[in-house]
Amino acid sequence: MRTETAFRALADPTRLRILRLLDAMELTVGEIAQVLGQSQPRVSRHIGVLCDAGLAERRREGSWVFLNTPAGAADPVARVLLRALAEAEDHDAALAALCSADRRRLAEIRAAREAEAQAYFAAHADDWDELRRLHSSDAAIEAALARALAGLPLGRLLDIGTGTGRMAELFAESAEHIVALDRSLAMLRVARAKLQHLPAGRVELVQGDFTGLPFADASFDTVLFHQVLHFAANPAAALTEAARVLRPGGRIAIVDFAAHQREELRERHAHARLGFADSQMAELLEEAGFAGAATTALEDGELVVKIWIAPRAIEPKRNYVS
Repeated sequence: MRTETAFRALADPTRLRILRLLDAMELTVGEIAQVLGQSQPRVSRHIGVLCDAGLAERRREGSWVFLNTPAGAADPVARVLLRALAEAEDHDAALAALCSADRRRLAEIRAAREAEAQAYFAAHADDWDELRRLHSSDAAIEAALARALAGLPLGRLLDIGTGTGRMAELFAESAEHIVALDRSLAMLRVARAKLQHLPAGRVELVQGDFTGLPFADASFDTVLFHQVLHFAANPAAALTEAARVLRPGGRIAIVDFAAHQREELRERHAHARLGFADSQMAELLEEAGFAGAATTALEDGELVVKIWIAPRAIEPKRNYVS
């Protein structure tokens, strides 16, 4: 970054307000325009200046584009300027008043997101409740998973198939950073509403599929599949992709059903797999490049829930194509 470019980008009060908004939460251009009371084309021009200066970044999610301030900006000038802007609000009464008013309007956006999430939950509550009645309570499963991972450094955690974002919320304090991935834009909107109380930059939401993860090799320390792998037509391909993005010595955690015979779950809940036997999971993990899975079973429901945790220790035996 050229220093003069960054300073020119800050020479406009609207752009200062945009940066302070993005420091609070990830937003779309339309949401920023709504807060500022300005047209989307005008806001887009301001955002273009900020992105060119390295002070903001865009992230596409389907047809939507989200804006945020770059977490741990690589450019030292950007880091210094973003930090200075946060401090400036404490000493500039006029800027503080503008930003305070913006955050009040931002609260309305938060409320709208929460209302949308609640509507989604209400529309699907019967289906989810039907499935929950067949297995251990969510609280019991979460507690067992937390115990199984206790003492392990989670580092950078990838939550594959984040759904409502509950796992990202559960481990937000113990992981260095969480990337929550889901193929469904509807579920990402639900997760965004659920996670918006967390500090900006703690959790990153990404649209993608587990058979072609949009991340470089060795990007994560922990990969989590929570009640997701039974949706995979080719679980071997999903696990091989998980191994690819894990650093050597990283670990995978899988929460899913033990093998069962509830065939109706294929049609009613789109389950591609009717759970996994321990021997089957061991073979899948070994072929993907994992070894020595530790297993926990929760057997207080008609469907047994299993937790498998294994380190990435060897090269995959095969390259699967989904």
